[in-house]
Amino acid sequence: MRSMPSWGTRGLIAVGLMLAACSTQPNDTAAKTPPQATVARHAESGLPVVPLTVTHDRRRHAFRVELASTSAEQAKGLMFRTQMGANEGMIFPMDPPRLASFWMRNTVIPLDIIFVGEDRRVLNIAANAVPYAETPIPSAGKVSAVLELIGGRAAALGIVAGDKVDW
Repeated sequence: MRSMPSWGTRGLIAVGLMLAACSTQPNDTAAKTPPQATVARHAESGLPVVPLTVTHDRRRHAFRVELASTSAEQAKGLMFRTQMGANEGMIFPMDPPRLASFWMRNTVIPLDIIFVGEDRRVLNIAANAVPYAETPIPSAGKVSAVLELIGGRAAALGIVAGDKVDW
């Protein structure tokens, strides 16, 4: 006759089986949640860097732009920056879309200020905005974003009103 395990042994076996069952069950949440992507940040501003394209006559121009999304980030913009790469810039999303006006206070380098309409197409461009100028530079209508590139870049790439902007 075989002896029955004691209650202590049976309890340990039961707990072991329950733990084994728990550890072998797939975790639906973990399986569906992608690993967190590391957000690229600009070395100087600390702002997130996102890809942006401007499409002109079926030709796409790719940029990596800093995303200035808060009012404080937008107020500072590219002030005091002494250099910027040809394919770099800063995007200022406007939600809800509205009339916008920018100036060059404390901005050391000339910029192309590209106003992006509600349809995400270039509305107007203020080319080679003068460093340190405090004259307001307005949009030609409501904008969903404003894109700043190094001065002269829009003309060099042939970017004009009507071109599509995606970010």
